[in-house]
Amino acid sequence: MTTKPDIRLAFLDAAERLLIEEGLEGISTRRLAREAGLNHGLVHYYFGTVDNLILAVFERFTDRLAERQRAMYSADVPFLEKWRTAMGYMDEDLAAGYPKIWAELQAAAMNDADLQRGFRRVYATWRSVLTDAFEDAAREYGVSDAAVPALVTLVMTFTVGMFNERLVGVDTGHAELLAWFEGAIRAMEPAP
Repeated sequence: MTTKPDIRLAFLDAAERLLIEEGLEGISTRRLAREAGLNHGLVHYYFGTVDNLILAVFERFTDRLAERQRAMYSADVPFLEKWRTAMGYMDEDLAAGYPKIWAELQAAAMNDADLQRGFRRVYATWRSVLTDAFEDAAREYGVSDAAVPALVTLVMTFTVGMFNERLVGVDTGHAELLAWFEGAIRAMEPAP
């Protein structure tokens, strides 16, 4: 007895591979169907549009990484250790293709209102993860909660910028920036 494939999952997996390997331009209904080994009409049946499928891929990838971050930030270790772990994930995420998908979709979203809405949902997910983490860190370090929104925006902005630079082979100043942040965190550590 053969098992019936999960059609939605097959298309999500196929679209994720294509986004990473070929970028947004390499994706069409027929190309997705070939990659998934399914009928091209099923793309529209299950997702409505290719854009909806692409957004579903991005949101699924984001959810996986956000869960990893939430688990890491909930560990009972000092914030500095969590920070080091989070920054260490950058290379892992680059290798997995997440920043490439982010960059591809962010560029496309500049001219597409539906993609913009989906992109805002992804930003909201990351802001939520970082806000929770930084609120805990603020309590640990005796920093006002009023600083949290600015810190979250700063970290999101420099992380996206570092990913974008690394996607094109630039890493000038990245190690120094991360070392500066780590030093700033160490300087705020409460006295034993």
